[in-house]
Amino acid sequence: MNILVLGSGGREHALAWAILQNPKCDRLICAPGNAGMDQIADCADIDICNGSAVVAFCEAEAIDFVVIGPEAPLAAGVADRLRDAGVTCFGPSAAAARLEASKAFTKEICASVNAPTAAYAHFTDAKAARAYVQAQGAPIVVKADGLAAGKGVIVAMALDDALGAIDTMFGGEFGDAGAEVVIEEFMTGEEASFFVLVDGETCLPIGTAQDHKRVGDGDTGPNTGGMGAYSPAPVLTDAIAQAALDDIIRPTMAEMARRGMPYQGVLYAGLMIEDGKPRLVEYNARFGDPECQVLMMRLGAQALDLMLACAEGRLDQAQAHWADDHALTVVMAARGYPGSYAKGTVISGLDQCPEDSSHMVFHAGTRANGGQVLANGGRVLNVTARGATLAEAQGRAYAMVDHIDWPDGFYRRDIGWRAL
Repeated sequence: MNILVLGSGGREHALAWAILQNPKCDRLICAPGNAGMDQIADCADIDICNGSAVVAFCEAEAIDFVVIGPEAPLAAGVADRLRDAGVTCFGPSAAAARLEASKAFTKEICASVNAPTAAYAHFTDAKAARAYVQAQGAPIVVKADGLAAGKGVIVAMALDDALGAIDTMFGGEFGDAGAEVVIEEFMTGEEASFFVLVDGETCLPIGTAQDHKRVGDGDTGPNTGGMGAYSPAPVLTDAIAQAALDDIIRPTMAEMARRGMPYQGVLYAGLMIEDGKPRLVEYNARFGDPECQVLMMRLGAQALDLMLACAEGRLDQAQAHWADDHALTVVMAARGYPGSYAKGTVISGLDQCPEDSSHMVFHAGTRANGGQVLANGGRVLNVTARGATLAEAQGRAYAMVDHIDWPDGFYRRDIGWRAL
């Protein structure tokens, strides 16, 4: 098969790495890719949010299967264009991807099926939102309704922080994503990520993970897109996963189908777990980043078979086979992230890191320049390892971090601490 992976981050590098291990893959192309993907696949410079351009590329290169990594092309309807052109594709339609692209839409769907989630209110102007927050008090959660690259959520522990978040969002910091705001009750408990493949009818769980959103050790400092992750998530037991499937995910998927927008792709359910009961924090319409990296490290070659079964409506015949192992990834980020940071700084020592089924440095924000690898984003590397125990996976990942020479980068030193 000729396979195209759309995206340029660590998630897409991990997807490409897993796909390449499967003998069904004859040729692998990543668009636009990064310095890491360039080492294992052909990279193509196309606009991945332009459905016509993606379809034309697939026809020119005889692509058999497209895997859409990030949320932006999903929201732009690229999966719809590919399916209309007869190209097999992994990723939901634009209508189904609204589960991520609009938090208000997700809340409305949850309300219609009584799925347990936080109480909320939806606002289109700052004055009403501010009045609501002043009436509710803190702690409270303020969310930009649309896509904000994982940064449009403010967990406000004080009233002033909540009011400031409202002003920031309606003031345009998140562009169109903040034109509408959802305000939720603050949920207590422990958060974990549950990944389920859906082919329109069948829901197949394929793994759990926990990530570390805050920038500093001990989960301190501002929220980021994620500073590290590990899989499996001990807090998400089999019983809790089953409750999430029965009470949240399957009812949501049935409602989506009933509304004429059946979901086909990976559904990432962020769950808050307290007293053995899950509540939905949010849905994402794609693999998490950096959770995808630890899932792919554990799934390996079977990831392609599972994604194909999902795209072809054969999930009722598929099964994920898990080894009794653990994986952990450490994000190396540019100094200053999640605020302003420099691009173009040189990273060395990557050739000292092992690359095998238990060790891999996935590139997130990098570009190649001659023989050098340069930082080209906020989150730059995902140093990933697996082991028989989480402690072993953690030790292997940090041993790899120690090989990498990047004075302009930083990382958390405590990834996995909750489980360990």
